[in-house]
Amino acid sequence: MGGGGGGGDGEPEFQIAPMIDVLLVMLIFFMSITSDQVAKVTVKGLTLPVSPNAVKKDSTRNEGIINVLWDAAKKKPTFNIDGKDYKEIKQVAEQIKLMKKNGERVQAKGANQEYRIVIRGDQEASALSINHVLNAAGEAGIADVSFSVYNKEDGKR
Repeated sequence: MGGGGGGGDGEPEFQIAPMIDVLLVMLIFFMSITSDQVAKVTVKGLTLPVSPNAVKKDSTRNEGIINVLWDAAKKKPTFNIDGKDYKEIKQVAEQIKLMKKNGERVQAKGANQEYRIVIRGDQEASALSINHVLNAAGEAGIADVSFSVYNKEDGKR
């Protein structure tokens, strides 16, 4: 019986080419996951408020991110979810319900399995526009809502 690779004494040789292939596939996978996560939270024109008491969030939870952008000229909010803009809160409410339904299908990694909404409101946004998002989350049955801000000391979310 012929075997692949190896020296004359029965010791197998280490094949480096398959190992490099696996590492390249893993590198591409992790780069695509990272860029997808960055795209979810990076929104042009959004300036988060600063809070000296900000605490780093638990990233092991299933969550949906809602960005509330403020148009100062029109004095109206634009709601951004997964890169798509919504002008009406009714559309946002429907999207939140869909997000909750899809989020509950995925098993969370952490101990807390409850689906959460993270509101990233522009520092110029009106309290009423944030309140509309809170009401929409409540109507969807989401009791856990967090707000994203910058920490004064390190400028991180």
